[in-house]
Amino acid sequence: MKPKVIAVMPAYNAAKTIEATYRDIPVGVVDEVIVVDDASRDDTAVVATNLGLTLIRHSKNRGYGGNQKTCYREALKRGADIIIMIHPDYQYDSSLTEELVKPIRDGRFDIMFGSRIRTRSEALAGGMPPIKYVLNRIVSLVENIILGVNFTEHLSGFRAYSKEVLETLPYEKFSDDFVFDQEFMIAAIAAGFRVAEYPVPVRYFHEASSIQFFSGGKFLLETLVTLLLYSVYKIGIVRPSVFRLQKTKR
Repeated sequence: MKPKVIAVMPAYNAAKTIEATYRDIPVGVVDEVIVVDDASRDDTAVVATNLGLTLIRHSKNRGYGGNQKTCYREALKRGADIIIMIHPDYQYDSSLTEELVKPIRDGRFDIMFGSRIRTRSEALAGGMPPIKYVLNRIVSLVENIILGVNFTEHLSGFRAYSKEVLETLPYEKFSDDFVFDQEFMIAAIAAGFRVAEYPVPVRYFHEASSIQFFSGGKFLLETLVTLLLYSVYKIGIVRPSVFRLQKTKR
């Protein structure tokens, strides 16, 4: 039986870009699109409703991670076998949705993510600010060394997961803030899930969301703390809550 694929969009003030993001998803690749509006101050909810998308609205802002928790909870509730998270700010090329879904559908990987860092020239030509490119490279290098992987980046907002990943990882215990993605991926690697990346174009422009300076500093610090917890966990000293699985991985 064909697996059910649900796309989730954690949205905040995405009224100007959500339609373009949705329209680029190839017809027939996903069975449903869920938009979780995190108390936006614009017409995100109106646009999503007009597009006929499944809409869930937070009465107050719960943060980037808190938004994703609702996304995944609702996707599982609706019987998703594969869940793909697409930022609705049009920064990621959703026309490549099938490229992330297929390896999971075929049973080759458990997690796929779109990488924007194939070459430095492409990243910068796509509008990625030089300082963000440098920080991305530094963070990714550190994570590769500590986690024993070799990904071109670790900061992608375009990711696909098998149902088992969401049913196994304790994502409800992860941060409600921007470090959620890092905690998720580090916990997934610690659990032994198969992860791969696929190159995607870089698209930075005015309407695309971007983490601010203070939030960025907090994010980097929290990422380092999570990596430290991973190192402690691998040594066997203690088992932090972010690595305590909801169920035994098959």
